[in-house]
Amino acid sequence: MARVLLLVLAASLAALASSKGLPVLAPVTKDTATSLYTIPFHDGANLVLDVAGPLVWSTCDGGQPPAEIPCSSPTCLLANAYPAPGCPAPSCGSDRHDKPCTAYPYNPVTGACAAGSLFHTKFVANTTDGNKPVSKVNVGVVAACAPSKLLASLPRGSTGVAGLADSGLALPAQVASAQKVANRFLLCLPTGGLGVAIFGGGPLPWPQFTQSMDYTPLVAKGGSPAHYISLKSIKVENTRVPVSERALATGGVMLSTRLPYVLLRRDVYRPLVDAFTKALAAQPANGAPVARAVKPVAPFELCYDTKSLGNNLGGYWVPNVGLAVDGGSDWAMTGKNSMVDVKPGTACVAFVEMKGVEAGDGRAPAAILGGAQMEDFVLDFDMEKKRLGFSRLPQFTGCSSFNFAGST
Repeated sequence: MARVLLLVLAASLAALASSKGLPVLAPVTKDTATSLYTIPFHDGANLVLDVAGPLVWSTCDGGQPPAEIPCSSPTCLLANAYPAPGCPAPSCGSDRHDKPCTAYPYNPVTGACAAGSLFHTKFVANTTDGNKPVSKVNVGVVAACAPSKLLASLPRGSTGVAGLADSGLALPAQVASAQKVANRFLLCLPTGGLGVAIFGGGPLPWPQFTQSMDYTPLVAKGGSPAHYISLKSIKVENTRVPVSERALATGGVMLSTRLPYVLLRRDVYRPLVDAFTKALAAQPANGAPVARAVKPVAPFELCYDTKSLGNNLGGYWVPNVGLAVDGGSDWAMTGKNSMVDVKPGTACVAFVEMKGVEAGDGRAPAAILGGAQMEDFVLDFDMEKKRLGFSRLPQFTGCSSFNFAGST
């Protein structure tokens, strides 16, 4: 009898393994006007990637019928698990068994939200075996309807937002469920050209590169589905910035694609900016050009004439910034990641002070890393193992090297 049970179990495991799907790959495009990133979703619709967003939402101008999902269902609870600041508190009321589910999609740029029903849609993309696209796939997705006014400040032509947070109705979790792949996604955000998002993990091209990633734990922050990591220290040109590990741990460090720069709490911002300015002023002694300051462009404090900065393989010739993350590795930021071009001839240091937040206030992150700090890295958001992998692309290599989504 035991032998029969073992054979049945083995057969079941074999069937489960054979039913496992392939990862799903989609190209990522950077919108130059907004510095936001989009992926094609289906039928010409493009969604903005929000790495901290808990939902998938889009406008429903085509008159999509609402899904028959009751307010008391587990799916509705997932849709409302992380209410956005300022949005109405979800409630089923006394008729909870008959009332349809209402969700509250949220615009990550403007902070606006709106009530909307849930509906069934599809994510049309390619599966991949790590070397080439295998076949087109229609992944069933539950999304929230939103009025067109919620598209304000999003890229022209986009129809909504694809949340990539650690939540049950974010796009990675829904792809994982539908495709029987890992709740994990890899992201390569481009400075230009095409980037790539791969849902479900590998296999990936260049295994010798991706398998040597550095990893740091993903940290949960109560009440938020966003991805957080822990910093131990910050260095500018190998000199430690006078910010304590305790200050960095207070509030954690959040990852965001809605910002093209680093947002820092005042007790972290001031020492880092002072250290960066001091190191930049000392660079001419090592052969660097003298950086000429120009009138600041909001929201930045430090801006420079690009002709006076000089360039090297790491972008503008400015001091390197090293973020020592939990786990012992450094997230190294060269001029590609620490400077942003704000207008022709002017580049600004991509550090901005949080407004309305007191120093040491644990209700706010110590820092929020924006899109510019993640560009030209391969990032592995592994929600199952609760870790983030990161590896800088080799010189002269773009994210397009990981993107073969153009044809099937």
